[in-house]
Amino acid sequence: MAGRIRPEQPDRRRGIWAALALCAALSGCDDTGHTDAQAGLAASPPPARPVAAAPSAASADLARYYRTVQNDLLTGGLLRTDGGGPDTPFDADDLVRDFEEIAFYDEYSRGAPAASGGALGRWSGPVRIGLEFGGSVPLDQRSRDAADIRKYAARLARITGHPIGMAQGKANFHVFVAGEDDRDFVQHRLKQLVPNVSQAELALFRDLPRSFYCFVVAVSDQRNPNTYARAIALIRAEHPDLVRLSCIHEEIAQGLGLPNDSPEARPSIFNDDDEFALLTTHDEMLLQMLYDPRLKPGMTAAQARPVTRIIARELTGQPL
Repeated sequence: MAGRIRPEQPDRRRGIWAALALCAALSGCDDTGHTDAQAGLAASPPPARPVAAAPSAASADLARYYRTVQNDLLTGGLLRTDGGGPDTPFDADDLVRDFEEIAFYDEYSRGAPAASGGALGRWSGPVRIGLEFGGSVPLDQRSRDAADIRKYAARLARITGHPIGMAQGKANFHVFVAGEDDRDFVQHRLKQLVPNVSQAELALFRDLPRSFYCFVVAVSDQRNPNTYARAIALIRAEHPDLVRLSCIHEEIAQGLGLPNDSPEARPSIFNDDDEFALLTTHDEMLLQMLYDPRLKPGMTAAQARPVTRIIARELTGQPL
């Protein structure tokens, strides 16, 4: 989600959706989401790396910067965690409009069709979240983040009715919480997960400017371009707790099939204004719409619209 504009940082974005040539690197996925080249990988990710003694000067500087950003946003009444209320009303027509903008278009190329070619995309098989920490992440932070992600995965499963949870076997939705000092670790793991990853794709993870807080790469199944088979998310470890949690909420939700932001969506995390930090009631309804069995992967916005109008009215309690 694009962040609130600051004079000294006009291009700051809280998250991006990317589906680049990495799709080709992962295109040999079977119906479990594993690539052929990964057949020999261990069933579970490696244990979390030992905690480093102290952060580098670069990492400490990032942490100070992000603390200042969070404080500025909170002072401005942003990063709300209440999910919306009487001051943020929305109706079924708003939901239909927001769903079309967020589900069918791509945040990284505003106004262009999403990676699925302007068609509805989502997961068909179970989403197995694998969480890995860089060595710079303190143990207490690891415990909080792991608990937050586990709780959030259970919430998303309830909302969508889709199997979403922490990986018991091989993960297909990889979440890295890593800092500036963990670049080598992330690069190493990417090469393990995607043996034919390109240098350009590695650079996307290695050279992320501080104006980008977090991002997710979602990959379609080779046999069905409108069905997701794998995702990789990167959350900066230097973020203070609330911004880091907001990244977790947004990137995992985006990786389920809501890739865009809309300036009209409210109350929502899928908006550039940073008003809301965590998934809202409005956003829950968007996810319910996305995984409603009456909608099918591959539908265009025009094909889906008659159905989304019915679903939106059911969700909001408005007459059909």
